[in-house]
Amino acid sequence: MSDHRTFMAKKGAFQRGWYVVDATDKPLGRLAAQIAMVLMGKHKPTYTPHVDTGDFVIVVNAEKVKLTGRKVDKKVYRHSGYPGGLKETTYGEILAKHPERLIEKVVKGMVPRNKLQLSRKLKVYAGPNHPHAAQKPAEMEI
Repeated sequence: MSDHRTFMAKKGAFQRGWYVVDATDKPLGRLAAQIAMVLMGKHKPTYTPHVDTGDFVIVVNAEKVKLTGRKVDKKVYRHSGYPGGLKETTYGEILAKHPERLIEKVVKGMVPRNKLQLSRKLKVYAGPNHPHAAQKPAEMEI
């Protein structure tokens, strides 16, 4: 009988990285899918589903993200968060007022809803500047 064991990452046994992504002219869905993979840690060979092995992601220039087709006018976010609070806001309106919320919402929908709370490691900024220079983030190509 062979002695091959499946690798399981332990909580503090790995190093977290920081990546910065420029969202300028990137399609929103493809950008969010790549960010979700990095937040979960699926880009590493040490990926373990029940342990948070992912890295931090900083998104800059969120206001310049690209929405393909007619999603700017047609796609609608509908609820205010309160009971009976049915409100309609188009993606174009959200992109104009709070572009960081649009990326946060789409990425949050792509990561698992569990105790790990992976979307906390996502930092989104509308402009080109971010306050995380001390972490020395590496450029991530999408």
